[in-house]
Amino acid sequence: MQQPDFDYSILFVCMGNICRSPTAEGMFLKVLGERASELSIEVDSAGTHAYHVGEPPDPRAQRAAERRGVDLSRQRARLVSTEDFERFDLVLAMDELNRDTLIERSPPEFRDRIRLFLEFAPQLGRSAVPDPYYGGSNGFEYVLDLVEEASTGLIEHLRDRARDA
Repeated sequence: MQQPDFDYSILFVCMGNICRSPTAEGMFLKVLGERASELSIEVDSAGTHAYHVGEPPDPRAQRAAERRGVDLSRQRARLVSTEDFERFDLVLAMDELNRDTLIERSPPEFRDRIRLFLEFAPQLGRSAVPDPYYGGSNGFEYVLDLVEEASTGLIEHLRDRARDA
């Protein structure tokens, strides 16, 4: 039997897939490379709404990420598809509204894969990554802080799973 290409797969999801979820995808890959390169993880991002399909991440998100060594420039916004629920082991929403939308769209047998990303950073004391789209540049920096913390927690979770497997 052929081994799968990836041991685990994660989809990060926000509303338009131009601010929070591409930032989470990029930051998670950076933290993964720095702290757990032994883990083989497929990562992608998508949106619950088709507002920006095919567009690159918001320029403000790209600039903030670049200052931290994260390149988002090759990403393009896409809409979550029905196939994503089967393909990804974890579907991580940036807030409750997007989580609820994902649960509504998901086939019932895959709903347990849908979680909030900040569940992996309980020390932050919040459940949602706020949408920085209508705010200033500080909002993008705050999103990076949150997703970096959650990425670290997620990697620890995945290491525990790998040890238990």
